[in-house]
Amino acid sequence: MKKIILSLFVIAFAFATNAQIKTPQPSPFQKTEQIVGLTDITLEYSRPGVKGRTIFGDLVPYNEIWRTGANANTKITFSTDVTIDGNTVKKGTYTIFTIPTEKSWEVIIHEYKKSGTPKKLDETKVIAKVNVATQDIPMIIETFTITFDDMTNNSAVLGMMWENTYVGLKIETPTDVMVSEQIEATMSGTPSANDYSAAAAYYLSAGKDIKKAQTWIDKAVDMNADNPKFWILRRQALIHAKAGNKKRAIKAAKASLALAEKAGNKGYVKMNKASLKEWGAM
Repeated sequence: MKKIILSLFVIAFAFATNAQIKTPQPSPFQKTEQIVGLTDITLEYSRPGVKGRTIFGDLVPYNEIWRTGANANTKITFSTDVTIDGNTVKKGTYTIFTIPTEKSWEVIIHEYKKSGTPKKLDETKVIAKVNVATQDIPMIIETFTITFDDMTNNSAVLGMMWENTYVGLKIETPTDVMVSEQIEATMSGTPSANDYSAAAAYYLSAGKDIKKAQTWIDKAVDMNADNPKFWILRRQALIHAKAGNKKRAIKAAKASLALAEKAGNKGYVKMNKASLKEWGAM
């Protein structure tokens, strides 16, 4: 009997020793993945809360290096080379340090790989250093937050906000170079109707050679003559309108409208009617 009791005690003790209680982290981990143009950007950081404290100038002292979050250092990874304030940042993973002051932050992209915040940064491993003015937020941001703001095909603003302060760091991506290389390679082969349409749409959105865009979109429409697509005709209308050929734009918009109505696509119906009205055709 004593042996049984002893065995039960040993099992219970082992279970208690191995048991782990999980509780919420005071500063939860956040991983954000964002595509900017054709560049994948991954951000990893921990998010402390205000919790009734004074943050900048107190919990986060002015003129001192801050890990830009809590717990492990904040990391950012780029899948392609990017540009920050004129500095080329090669694809890879970096640490984001900041030095806050009352009116601005110094945002530093650094090759630091260790955990913890160094008392002094190794300047030889500073990849980019940008002084960014702070902006006041008209409410309290309880949890430290990093966002991707003002997105375009070629850039995004890395927005850092906490308490009542916002700081934005612009990151530029090589989208135009990458897309242009793809278009050149595709056009030197045997492009499909979708290739012509995609290339024309990109030239329109990027403000590039509108004459080339006209040629490509017309080829796309011609190649689909037996089975016309209302979205490609819509692109044709917009491209010819941008090129100043309103007559061709109206013709394409009317064709797109008819097909969109037949397909029950209310979005394209609305857009085509608005364009036709703008161009004086309705």
